[in-house]
Formats: sequence, C-alpha cells, structure tokens
Amino acid sequence: MKNLKAFYLLFFSLLLVFSLSACSNDDDVDDIDDVTDDLTDDINGGSDDDGDDEDNANGNGDGNGTPDPDALAVFILIDEESIDNGNEPNDFSESDVNDNISEVGQRQVLEFFNTNPGEEITLYTGQTGDEGWFALTGILASWYDDGPTESGARNFLQAGPGLGQNESDDLLDEVPDVVPLRATGLSMLTGQTIIAVVFDSDISINYDPIEGNLQGENLGLVAFEVLSVAERTAGSSSDLPSVNIRILDLEDVEALELHLFTNAPIPESSSEPEDTVPPSTIPNIELNSAD
Repeated sequence: MKNLKAFYLLFFSLLLVFSLSACSNDDDVDDIDDVTDDLTDDINGGSDDDGDDEDNANGNGDGNGTPDPDALAVFILIDEESIDNGNEPNDFSESDVNDNISEVGQRQVLEFFNTNPGEEITLYTGQTGDEGWFALTGILASWYDDGPTESGARNFLQAGPGLGQNESDDLLDEVPDVVPLRATGLSMLTGQTIIAVVFDSDISINYDPIEGNLQGENLGLVAFEVLSVAERTAGSSSDLPSVNIRILDLEDVEALELHLFTNAPIPESSSEPEDTVPPSTIPNIELNSAD
C-alpha cells in the first residue's frame, strides 16, 4: 500500500510539473508560430492583418475602382489600335468608347470605363510599327504658356488652348518625346496607375528624331491600373502583348500626383527591335513629376 501511495504521489507530481512547464512555454510557442507565419508570408509574397493577400497580388487599389491613395498617376496616350469600337478582345460599341461624340479635345470619360469601375478587362496593344500605347517622356515648353494650369501635362489633359480647346490642336503637331511602347515598355508599367488620353485614330510616329503627331479627334479619358502583361501567341508574330487592367475612377486618379514615364525604351525604327515578348527581368521604371 505504501508503495502504491508513493507511486501515485510521484505520478501527480510529474503531471503537475509538466502542466506548469507547458503553461510557461505558451508564449514561446506563440512566438514560434508568429515567426513561422511571417516566414510563410514572406515566401508567398507578403500579407497584411486584414487578409487582403489576393487584392495585394492583383494590384494596389481596393478592387472596387478606387486607386491606392499613395499611388502616382502615370500619363500615357492610347490610340485606336488598343481602344476602339469593335476591337478585340472586348468588341466595344460606339457608345462604349465615346465614338459617337468624338472630337478634338474630347475629355469625357469613356462610357464603358465610367460605368465599370473595379472591373478587370484585357486590352490589346497593337503591333510592332503600329503600336497602341505611347509614353510622353517630356513636355513642350509651349504647353505651359496658356494654361489653364501651371502644368503642361495637365493643360493637355484638360484640353487647354492649342491642346484641344475649342477643337484647336495647333500645339500637337510634331511633338517630341512621344515613345511607342512595345513589350519591354509595357511590362515596365506593371503595377502602375494610369491616366490616358484616348485618340480616335492612329498616332503617327517619326523615329529620327522620335516625335509624334497628336492632332485629330479624341475619344476621351480613361484611368486604370496595370495588373499584368502577357505575350500574345494566337495571332501574328508582330502582335504586341495583351495587358490586363483594372478600371479605376477617373476623378480619384486625376487627384493623384501626375508623372511621366521618362525612361520608356525608344525603338530604333518602326520594325526594330521587334520586342513582342515581355522580358523575364523587367527594368525599373523611372517616373518624373509632371506637376
């Protein structure tokens, strides 16, 4: 009996010791769990306390058409090779893209973009030598002269004198630093918030020196975030990449600080380089304030 009593005393003493040890180590276990979670988040590309991993992986906005308030708005130009009625892959109607109200200096938001903030769509971007997206890497001094703002880029966005006002486009012929974007330049826009003037026809480019003719009718303005850029494989070998975008509210994007894409790669000619496949290593983008 004494031996049995001693056994039970030893058993419960050991049980108490292990229980106290487990309690005292809870914080350590939690710390280990936290470190493990952090390492897992790092491997998977990051996390936040709100569980918004999917939104973060797919862009910087809220997913409902509102841009990241800390984002910069990058100013580009888009022509009919990318956005026009009947274009693949969206088959927009005339009213979707304001083709029924196009004119020099048109600055209304394209109807489809106005009514679908937060929606993700894919845009094609033209072909080598007939591109659909263009960076404006510098601003002519004459664009500053007559307002309505102190920013030449914003004067164009607002169709100031000679820049679309009253259908005047005297300052839009032979504009230097208009750079057509091919696969590398498009890829460098991944993750960027974009505001663009959309043209109703082709933007024609001269390559020596690089310049573009920005005269002609406009469809209006669009705002979006570039989510991804992908090679097109089903069409012509000269097809430039497709771009997946999330449509953003234009007024919110207009309120952001405006920037130019200043290191957009300048093609040698209309055919060189072909540059139709997004690079595996994307060069860093350089943005300069246009405000």
